[in-house]
Amino acid sequence: MALPPLDDIYDEFDLLDGEDRYRLLIDLGKQLEPMPDALKTDASKVRGCSASVWVYPMVEGGKLHFLADSNAAITKGIVALILSAVQDRPAAEVAQLDLKAELAPFELGKHLSANRTQGIPNMIALIRETAQRYADAA
Repeated sequence: MALPPLDDIYDEFDLLDGEDRYRLLIDLGKQLEPMPDALKTDASKVRGCSASVWVYPMVEGGKLHFLADSNAAITKGIVALILSAVQDRPAAEVAQLDLKAELAPFELGKHLSANRTQGIPNMIALIRETAQRYADAA
């Protein structure tokens, strides 16, 4: 199942309050493709997250595709939110994307605890570095 576009998620997120926003994130996390346990290694683990988060990149048809998972439902939803901005796009395009700006309308720092958002910059950096590496190799 493909993740919905970031704009569509924001349209729904913007209409909701508090607990309903958490539910939206949890539901979004459930839409991530299952990530095989064999890929949940130290190498695919995102550092700096309070929950465990794994991100595994692949290239399919010249486009970046990520498998990801977390052991915490809301964090998994945040991961899905980030991936909805980059999933199945060319590596060069992802490398140039300002993910922080793409996520800014969600004001995650305002709606979620610092504990839940502390790993977001690390995940963005991991995605950007991965995209740049694949773009340079192309």
